[in-house]
Amino acid sequence: MRDVLRRLAPGTPLREALDRIRRSGSGGLIVLGHDPAVRAICDGGVDLDVEFGPALLRELSKMDGAVVLSTDGTRIRRANVHLVPDPSHPAAETGTRHRAAERTSLHAGVPTVAVSASMTTVTVYCAGLSRVLVDPVVLLARADQSLSTLERQGARTARARAHLDRAEIGGYATVRDVVTLTQRMLRLERLGTELADLAEEMGEYGRQTSLQLDELLSDTSEELRRLVLDHLLDPAAAHAPPVPTTDRVDAALARLDALSDADLLLPGPVARCLGLPAEPEDLDGQVTARGYRLLAHIPRLRPGQITALVERFGTVPALLAAEKSDFADVETVGALWSRHVRQWLSRLQSGALDEIR
Repeated sequence: MRDVLRRLAPGTPLREALDRIRRSGSGGLIVLGHDPAVRAICDGGVDLDVEFGPALLRELSKMDGAVVLSTDGTRIRRANVHLVPDPSHPAAETGTRHRAAERTSLHAGVPTVAVSASMTTVTVYCAGLSRVLVDPVVLLARADQSLSTLERQGARTARARAHLDRAEIGGYATVRDVVTLTQRMLRLERLGTELADLAEEMGEYGRQTSLQLDELLSDTSEELRRLVLDHLLDPAAAHAPPVPTTDRVDAALARLDALSDADLLLPGPVARCLGLPAEPEDLDGQVTARGYRLLAHIPRLRPGQITALVERFGTVPALLAAEKSDFADVETVGALWSRHVRQWLSRLQSGALDEIR
């Protein structure tokens, strides 16, 4: 459906044709594909095979039958066609044109569009789903509202992130702190996904929205991964490995992504996805970060260097207590980078302590 909506987005030739049909009040039925499955349910009509054009499609839609476009949408293959899909396919629609569109989409597996003459609406049927195309003005209003919601969620996420930073450096981070930031970041990602879909549906009107979305989300997905790397535990293991494997991190992220919106509001399901204690009385228990998020604050420090430092020291307290010479002994770090790392860790530690005071 997302791919079809992109083809029908405002500003595209096909959307222009559909808007012409809608404004004319004549209605229409358009099949977006011409393959053996479509040809098998076409009865009568006129074979054309001419180049697609919005004005031509509007004129051909004045006839009672359906118009069939080529699969790539560049040519009009047939017009005034009577569609005879298998009537055993379920149809929720009641109008003749819309029932034919819904069943054709199910039978032939191609997107089908029905333009209502009475209600002047355009409905797309694809892969068992239906969607009414919305006017760009309405889409813009929805996008503005979604951006405002995303900005508020971003501000709450930033506060939770700063709190966890201070708590990890100060040594008082809890399960609740980790879960809260995870919840905020997942909500931010889900809102961003919804807005990205909306921007695609907006077509040429969604470019500004896409730019704002990229700015608001920034590196949220990478930061969520670092958060999981910092706090993922294996409840079955006596001692958690200093660095979780990529497979374990991917599995944890998949579990988090699979949480329903209702489960995401609860701390328990989120904590269990991370292998953390999930009972209410355990949420205030202390946790220790490995240091991925802390080291990511250091400018120009490469991912390989961050991994090497975490593998060597294992926890945030050990990183903060290490001397420059300790860092210099780590492979890929060396003397030059060790001074840089030590200076930034001291700066981050003093800044966090100042905020606490």
